[in-house]
Amino acid sequence: MELFVSNKFVIIEIPITQARKSLFFMSSFGSDTPFMLLAKLKVKEDKVAEYLEIADKTDKAVEADEPGMLHHTFDQDPDEPLRFVWSEVYKNDDALLAHLANPALGVYLEAHAELGTDLSVEFYGTVGDKVIEAMNGTGVPHKIFKTKLGYSRV
Repeated sequence: MELFVSNKFVIIEIPITQARKSLFFMSSFGSDTPFMLLAKLKVKEDKVAEYLEIADKTDKAVEADEPGMLHHTFDQDPDEPLRFVWSEVYKNDDALLAHLANPALGVYLEAHAELGTDLSVEFYGTVGDKVIEAMNGTGVPHKIFKTKLGYSRV
């Protein structure tokens, strides 16, 4: 460790350990780490009450059947009351794959086709090939924002 004094500041140079290096370079982020998903959508005029019913049923099924779903909310845009966002945090890739296999999600997506429009998904975090392949198979437009640095306490 070296100590440098410059005017009013003291600068300490501390060697970066391998553990700290992995936080900077994200070598430990991948299919086994948490990530966020935002599913953005619009509900058709006069269909909000029906949509909230199916969203509530879906939310309850996800809570009951998916322990890898760490956070699951349905949020309304304050400026555009017909726009909503599912905010989801997954434990890992397997948790998302379980979500896609949940029959309640299929029922929800069928209802969305009738009651909603403009469904798109954004991933925030690094996901593996199985998730990418599964999402490509859904036909839902999606974008993946890969993690470059940071940490997760989830």
